[in-house]
Amino acid sequence: MEINVLKMRDGLDRNKRLTDIYVQFEKLLSELRKRDLPDEVVHSINTNIDLIDMATESEEQWKKQLRKTQSDILRLIEKELKLVPKNHYRNIWLALGIAAFGVPLGVVFGLSLGNMAFMGIGMPIGIPIGLAIGSGLDKKAAEEGRQLDVEISF
Repeated sequence: MEINVLKMRDGLDRNKRLTDIYVQFEKLLSELRKRDLPDEVVHSINTNIDLIDMATESEEQWKKQLRKTQSDILRLIEKELKLVPKNHYRNIWLALGIAAFGVPLGVVFGLSLGNMAFMGIGMPIGIPIGLAIGSGLDKKAAEEGRQLDVEISF
């Protein structure tokens, strides 16, 4: 079973932001076409692409549908096939590093120094911790062949 081609929307070249989103989505589909995917996953992807093609609303609504579909497809392939785009884990662990390491360390600094203004010190500590963990997971995914050659920016 083959992944459908997304239909080009009229007037796409007038809106640079919309064009960038469309090109990114096409790169994702191109990378997925290179893989041998199960029929159920391809059917689900094709259903999502058909939803975009049927969207006849304004450019803003089409852009929203395109982003939502891209997120749904990424979630599906990560869950079912363990495939992730470049820097996927790095981006997730950046936020987790701040939340799981930075804020608690900042509270410890603030309480130990008796001034909660030092709470912000923990965040610059949590960022590199999260980046290191995420980069390690991205490297592992690349070595295992589970990384798509496309970087997603929202």
